[in-house]
Amino acid sequence: MFDVVIIGAGAAGASAALFTAKAGKKTLVVDNDKSMTKRAWIENHYGVLEITGPDLIEIGKKQASKFGAEIVQATVTNVSKTETGYKVETEENSYEAAHVIVATGALVTLAETIGLKTKPGTEPRIKTVLDVDAAGKTNLEGIWAAGTVAGVSVHTIITAGDGAKVAINVISELNGERYVDHDVLKS
Repeated sequence: MFDVVIIGAGAAGASAALFTAKAGKKTLVVDNDKSMTKRAWIENHYGVLEITGPDLIEIGKKQASKFGAEIVQATVTNVSKTETGYKVETEENSYEAAHVIVATGALVTLAETIGLKTKPGTEPRIKTVLDVDAAGKTNLEGIWAAGTVAGVSVHTIITAGDGAKVAINVISELNGERYVDHDVLKS
């Protein structure tokens, strides 16, 4: 049983995984390797002079793995409610989780299939997004959304920040109190 299963390992998903894993939450990321960031050249990401999209994704996955997140390459085919949370199914496996974060970029087919409410997107070429509240909650308790699929700008700096925000909210809910992650320089 995972605390959190994150669907997608682009900027939003890997950022969410970094925070949940670093907070000690048992985290699984299921990624189908179809992130639109894989086609990006990035020079507008604060703290990074320039980077390719594939490199940004690989570094993000390595950061999440460093803190214990498990990452598997597969396509999620279904998410269904269980007595203790959700069952996340792929073609070959299924995983149990207390919470699910959908971070599928421009792809909403799975979300629509499992009953998540959608609304028109506002970003260029993003026709449909999930209808989430300010915390990232969807209409199904325990399922959250982050990044472009949640209606934020497609820019990696923004989707990564949204993934972090949603992860902090999930961690806070799991802990029963507001979670803060601040490291300090070692002297």
